[in-house]
Amino acid sequence: MPVMGVVKFQRFFRAAAGLQVDRNDLKRYTEFIDDKIYDLFVVAKASAKANSRDVIESWDLPITAGLQQSIHRFEKLDEEIELQPLLDQLAARPPLDLALSEDTEHRLPLIAGGLSVALAQTFVTIAPRVKNPGTAEWSAVFEIFHLLL
Repeated sequence: MPVMGVVKFQRFFRAAAGLQVDRNDLKRYTEFIDDKIYDLFVVAKASAKANSRDVIESWDLPITAGLQQSIHRFEKLDEEIELQPLLDQLAARPPLDLALSEDTEHRLPLIAGGLSVALAQTFVTIAPRVKNPGTAEWSAVFEIFHLLL
């Protein structure tokens, strides 16, 4: 990730949850976003196929009420930090044998942003006093998300 990207993500985590992250954390973060977007698309693909469609629509994505709220929080934060261009790269379309609708393509960076806000807030929930999450906190947060998404 380019240096400017690292700086913006550090600003994002500070703004979203008061956390200090470094380059190693951002590598973990990128893997997290890739994994979770892929997981969402596994379910979306099944939904589209169950409805005899060869295009994944945005409503096929299993967006919970909590994730939707995190997407809205991301949109407000993004106005200040302008992460959208970087998330466009991160939320690249996962390899699937189904096409994505234009609306679904458009929502990918917002979903990545919502996952990012939820991730940051989860650190605060599990370790409210920790400002620079370490490996143990990252592992615990990942385990929570793996159980829920």
